[in-house]
Amino acid sequence: MSAVEQMLDSYPADLGDVDRQKLVACIEACIECAQTCTACADACLSEEMVADLVKCVRTDLDCADICASTANVLSRHTGSNANVTRAALESCRAACGACADECDKHASMHEHCRICADVCRRCEQACADLIGSL
Repeated sequence: MSAVEQMLDSYPADLGDVDRQKLVACIEACIECAQTCTACADACLSEEMVADLVKCVRTDLDCADICASTANVLSRHTGSNANVTRAALESCRAACGACADECDKHASMHEHCRICADVCRRCEQACADLIGSL
């Protein structure tokens, strides 16, 4: 059992009718995506042709920040606001899609971009799945 699952299981109040599996999957995907995008941006900065990767770095860092923020919003349940949660998920889904598209452009030359694009797509899907269950 992951730490995310353990924390949800230990929450003393009712979580309502949220799909716990999708919530866990989404929080974990957001955390993984934030880390991967941060690492990809750093790897891009170490490439010889860094000037060609400026947009990728920016997109990676934006996605990392939005994913981290979304994971935080999804991890808090006391006094939650469904509209804010949905907006965070929509924003995360859009950021992940944009980042995956940008990283895909560089994936054939940079393995870190291929990995990042894949992780972003999984997070994008996890957000969509959770939105669909709300």
